[in-house]
Amino acid sequence: MPIQPFIPSQGLAGWKFLQTTLDKQVETFNKSPDLQLDLDYFNENAGDVETLDDLMGDRRLLTVALGAFGLGEEINKGAYVRKILEEGTESRTSFANRLGNTDYLAFAKNFAVDSEGKMSISDDLKTLVSEAYQERRFEVEVGNIDNSLRLSLNFKREIQAYAGQGVSEKAGWFRVLGSVPMRTVVEGAFNLPSEFSALDVDKQVEILTDKAQQKFGTKSIDAFLDPNNVEDTINQYLLREQISNGPSGSTPGSTALALLGGGTSGLGSSGLFNLLLSNT
Repeated sequence: MPIQPFIPSQGLAGWKFLQTTLDKQVETFNKSPDLQLDLDYFNENAGDVETLDDLMGDRRLLTVALGAFGLGEEINKGAYVRKILEEGTESRTSFANRLGNTDYLAFAKNFAVDSEGKMSISDDLKTLVSEAYQERRFEVEVGNIDNSLRLSLNFKREIQAYAGQGVSEKAGWFRVLGSVPMRTVVEGAFNLPSEFSALDVDKQVEILTDKAQQKFGTKSIDAFLDPNNVEDTINQYLLREQISNGPSGSTPGSTALALLGGGTSGLGSSGLFNLLLSNT
């Protein structure tokens, strides 16, 4: 078992504590013996990988490779993982591109396979995997204490790769929608009910850009280049999580919270769309 993170409380208070102690906690966590054994094995054996079969046939190697991209829970989906790697990312109709999962796309791009099923793991990729695996494993352990804190750590890390990439307003938000962890935080921070995901994706993007304009003064995802906007988004997400998990039916204002949080059945897509735009 890895060395467990210490978080004395959940939600926003837990987040504040985690942020003040993060560097030290990560340093301690990375010294976990089983974590180091996994990384030592990967770095000693990854250079011997010459084909896709080599990678797929070594469960321990594959575990680290998947874990580095936040896909550790997919380790038992061998046929699924193989199909993603075999088809790659170059074709717009490849399995990974059709899935639209940003983690799988990154995994397939880094572990590229040629038409003959050959692949190699460079020293640069070893370094990338080692660092990412440690980071993701720490987040997993945080999630075992409070999953909302895991999602917040993931958002703070991942949003750096989304903003400032020179993409259009729509493309940036499409990327967020393509990542379940990322969209969970944004939807929570923007106070969007569960029915939001049932809307047409173009409507979803329209709502997100409108919300960003209201909150940050810009429709672009580049708003998250400002660390204050990132922190504000996480704080809002955690606060709303506490609200949704806290009040009972007898709590004052619980009816209003229920309406805002998802009691919108019967409105229809047009009515829901208007409510979403006005809900701040």
